Amino acid sequence: MSAAYDCDVLIIGGGPTGVTLAALLAKRGISVIVAEKEAAIFPLPRAAHIDHEGMRILQEAGAAEAVMATSRSADRYEFRNAKGRVLMRFDGAGQTGPGGWPIANMIHQPSVEAALRQALLVHEYADLRTGWELLDFEDDGAGATARLATPDGDRSIRARWLVGADGARSPVRKACRISFEDLGFEEPWLVVDVLVDDPARLPTANLQICDPARPTTCVIMGAGRHRWEFMILPGETQEAISTPASVERLLAPWNVAGAVRIERTAVYTFRARIAQEWRKGRVLLAGDAAHQTPPFAGQGMCSGLRDAANLAWKLAAVVKEEAGDGLLDTYQPERAPNLRATIDMAVMMGRMVCTTSRISAMLRDAKFGFARMLGKLPDGPPAYPPLAAGAVLAGSAGAGTYFPQGLAVDGARLDDAMPDGAWLIARTSLDSPQLAPFAQGLAAWLDGHNAQAVLVRPDRYVFGTGNPQALAAAWQQALSGA
Repeated sequence: MSAAYDCDVLIIGGGPTGVTLAALLAKRGISVIVAEKEAAIFPLPRAAHIDHEGMRILQEAGAAEAVMATSRSADRYEFRNAKGRVLMRFDGAGQTGPGGWPIANMIHQPSVEAALRQALLVHEYADLRTGWELLDFEDDGAGATARLATPDGDRSIRARWLVGADGARSPVRKACRISFEDLGFEEPWLVVDVLVDDPARLPTANLQICDPARPTTCVIMGAGRHRWEFMILPGETQEAISTPASVERLLAPWNVAGAVRIERTAVYTFRARIAQEWRKGRVLLAGDAAHQTPPFAGQGMCSGLRDAANLAWKLAAVVKEEAGDGLLDTYQPERAPNLRATIDMAVMMGRMVCTTSRISAMLRDAKFGFARMLGKLPDGPPAYPPLAAGAVLAGSAGAGTYFPQGLAVDGARLDDAMPDGAWLIARTSLDSPQLAPFAQGLAAWLDGHNAQAVLVRPDRYVFGTGNPQALAAAWQQALSGA
């Protein structure tokens, strides 16, 4: 690296998205500094769920096993009406998903962040600086120079690229004058997190109570914790609903007095928004800085982790001059449609839950009852769309789909057996020592796509299928032509 740069990538924000991105970059030999304005990890829970794909990303970052040690699985996810009748139910949360981990994992965010920071320590190319707050920055076309307030006074850091992973209020996004597209959902809710003393008295399912008198969420969290969320109704103030007496009254129907202790209460406004631009010159946005989704589908943190996985390999390829910086222009076209599908699903669930009109609730209940009679209710959340544009071989079978992480008979995971970077997996290589334990699943995937070979991108999405030599050439062309 030229002495003109202090690091290859400067990441503003040391939350899950920023630290995951740092770990994935450092693992690829990219020097990275993470600047986090807070001195320590925020000690109270926020996100509650990571899916199988998010866990696979944490696996690559080196934090998955530590996160799983404190995570829990819910029996099911149910949407119930005011009378307790199930409107919609998703089962199988504990089953293994395509990512090679349980489909739904209920977590304690501070524990996740601690595991990620611990994993970051093993990388010589990564440096996490706490108590560093961004003051301003300048993009001169060849790099970005940021001025930061640190415990030792103001400091200037010059990087080839700057990433704003600095949350919903992102100073980086604001400095770039990037506006949000509002997707039409904004509801204030009271969040009540508790420590559990008697788990036998708490639900074992994640619940959405679609009661027009008070829409309510009840979810399992990481070991020893549980969460309720109560919609704030028109005419109510945040201050009044947050009082201890009000919280006690809201929890009374759950009969958990003596079984739980309040850890914190907070009011959040659930929003659905996507930034208009995710890249501006040498500056990129990730996580909540680029998008916010209501929590009903449990995809807030997962979306930030997917951003990190998509961005890490592309930034690494550009820094190493294996690809032109046009490759970074595929980041938003690839991620934004997935985000819109995620947000659409969360908003659909949210509107189902947030109905406060009794007449509308009766019509909703009748609609779901009729759909149940016809067998038309979904048995799980809808699948995310494949990548339709960007660094994929359009027109080849499976291009842009998520490539599953197979498990061997002994429980070994495919990603751990394979090298970092892109994979070219051909039928003729399935008997190799690396692939033999996973050969049956890989052969079935190739059969299903009538393919001789598959080229899997570093973020484990399929670049394309076809002849091995042609795939390798097309991949190089995609990188060099970017």
